[in-house]
Amino acid sequence: MRISENEVKLFSGTSNKPLAEKISKELGLPLGDLHISHFADGEIAVKINETVRGRDVFLVQPTSKPVNDNLMEALIIIDALKRASAHKINLIMPYYGYARQDRKSSGREPITAKLVTDLIQAAGADRVVCVDLHADQIQGFFNIPLDHLTARPVIAEYFEKVIAESGKDNWTVVSPDLGGVTRARRLADVLGLPIAIIEKSRPRPNESEILNVIGEFKGKNCIIVDDMIDTAGTIVNASETLKKEGAEEVYITASHGVLSGPAMDRIKNSCVKECVITDTIDHPELENIKNIRVLSMAPMLTETIKAIATYKSVSDIMKEKK
Repeated sequence: MRISENEVKLFSGTSNKPLAEKISKELGLPLGDLHISHFADGEIAVKINETVRGRDVFLVQPTSKPVNDNLMEALIIIDALKRASAHKINLIMPYYGYARQDRKSSGREPITAKLVTDLIQAAGADRVVCVDLHADQIQGFFNIPLDHLTARPVIAEYFEKVIAESGKDNWTVVSPDLGGVTRARRLADVLGLPIAIIEKSRPRPNESEILNVIGEFKGKNCIIVDDMIDTAGTIVNASETLKKEGAEEVYITASHGVLSGPAMDRIKNSCVKECVITDTIDHPELENIKNIRVLSMAPMLTETIKAIATYKSVSDIMKEKK
């Protein structure tokens, strides 16, 4: 199924151009002519150098680091497309920044995840596509259509090949905390594996203390699964604990490799056999780290764009990939 450049336009911001280029290649559509620059004071300037009047436009722009610049860039591009009379503006935001601020945990705190949805809608987006939101309830913050994809089929397909080499008997999926049990269970069900659960406390942000491990993991290869890996302190700590307590090899996986601060060095120098993430966030420097593997979401995002452009079911894409 091909879509015409006369009907659909694909643009990319600066946050993940490599992913946009992969989607462009798979779609058979060139990236639109979009010039992004900055004024002396840091303000973002956008100029669309081709017509988008009456077209369905897809903008690839995850809000990864620097999150504020990339979010503002997305909003400005959407505004420019709206004022240029685009028919529909579809924001492809594989990684949704500020998703962890989805509730008030104490008094006088914002719900920034909701604020970001309001900004996207006010800018003029007609639809948003995200991958593995940190909290499912963020879907309810939108008053426009949201297609919520999951990287689980992509990750599961990779681990099926790894597991096939040694057999399922000596593997288990591990949830890094009680809140991630559903995520771990879903991956375990796809792979046909049992699960274990790490019980921990979190005295401070990005720090954790492991209290107990529920389930069988000794003598087994473990796959610790989370939605994102940020500073990697928590998941590397969990990996070291499992290894010390009798696990064989420890793999860690997440949809989003945020990889802030010391994350890459922590993973590189840890006992982790392999860290498996997707390319929702661009990290060119990962080519130099042997135990980090990046899987591409481009094929799934391409099929999603085709489905939206031709008014087909996005849910069917997910069913086919399970």
